Amino acid sequence: MNNEYENNMRFLPILKFFDKYKKVIILIILTIIISIGYLVLSNQAKKQNNEEASLIYTEWLKEISLESPDTIKLNNMLEQLLAEFKNTGYAQLALLNKASFDARNNNIELSLMNFKKLVELTDGYNGNKIFNKIARVSASRLLLSSGQYDEALSFIELYSSNATNGYIHELTGDILAKQNKIELALAQYELASDKYNDETSQSIISMKIANLGM
Repeated sequence: MNNEYENNMRFLPILKFFDKYKKVIILIILTIIISIGYLVLSNQAKKQNNEEASLIYTEWLKEISLESPDTIKLNNMLEQLLAEFKNTGYAQLALLNKASFDARNNNIELSLMNFKKLVELTDGYNGNKIFNKIARVSASRLLLSSGQYDEALSFIELYSSNATNGYIHELTGDILAKQNKIELALAQYELASDKYNDETSQSIISMKIANLGM
């Protein structure tokens, strides 16, 4: 009897604590259950989204790979991907390919619009850094060719101010040269020359530096 009494007394503080805070404890348990349920459902929804996006992208890829693809069909499938699955890699890859396709076909305005859209989709901490960089550099190159130098520079200044690959330094130098910012262009060309390992690229940079007339 004494042992049973002592065992009951041992659990008494726990029982009192639970009785006093039972509403809070129940609320915490329910919150944990709901959170776990949300994560499970969210992962399932994400997986389903990726599967559906994959099917559309596969059809889109088949179409764009044709010798004479149906641009209306391409645009409709791309719009569907962006409307319903814009955060998936499939939608972003399709947008990148479409922008490049438009550029190859000299549809510069549409190409630039798609590259800018890809920049917006992949910006931020959770964005796809590779797609974002490709889109920024491509948009900058198109803007340079159309004489929009300030905007061209704004797309890549994020990279040109830091150590990056030779091509971005070269592109930045090209833009600055067009703006007659000779010393700044020279600095970018010199950085590009240091980054390039092949003689052909270094020779091109040497010619661009000579053309600055310094």
